Amino acid sequence: MSPGRRERKKAATRQKIADTARRLFRERGYDAVGIRDVAAEADVAVTTLFSHFASKEALVFEQDQDFEQRLTQAVTGRAPHEPLIHALRQEIEALVRHCTSGEAAPFWRMVDSTPTLRQYEESMRLRHADALAAAIAADLDPAPTTTACRTIARFVVDAHSLARKAPDPIAALDEIFQMIEAAWQIAYPRATAEAGPTGNRAS
Repeated sequence: MSPGRRERKKAATRQKIADTARRLFRERGYDAVGIRDVAAEADVAVTTLFSHFASKEALVFEQDQDFEQRLTQAVTGRAPHEPLIHALRQEIEALVRHCTSGEAAPFWRMVDSTPTLRQYEESMRLRHADALAAAIAADLDPAPTTTACRTIARFVVDAHSLARKAPDPIAALDEIFQMIEAAWQIAYPRATAEAGPTGNRAS
């Protein structure tokens, strides 16, 4: 079902605010731009801005929810016999390739050089890892232990941050996911088993 006019207008306003914020941050620097500056440039009220974004940092990471959804979808949307770690590796690689492209480089330089944005990114990674752990636990039967789900989820989410900063991001992912795979085999020995006759996933 396609979104209605109200939803489309709301989404367009949100995108306009986010695009305006990123442009101002790029032109003037993150610390030199305030919430009121963004609202005025986007021609919206400050209250409207806050109805879409909870904080100034959230303006920078406006695709936060998309990132989380892509990770959980990599778990729940994979083929019946596709190994979990392979599916997550494929998604993380796609995300890393995007964020290390020339177009995205200035954005990440801003993040890495701004302490408040680095802290916000760290808190985002924790939230993403919690969501991914929940998706893993719900998708596998029998479910791994809570500790196993949370540990593997944290490793996978951190792989994105570690690889994007590496001189050779894809080689870094190769190395990181070899360790993740080894840890997963220990934490969940059924990882190499095929799905049973009920169709419940075992890997």
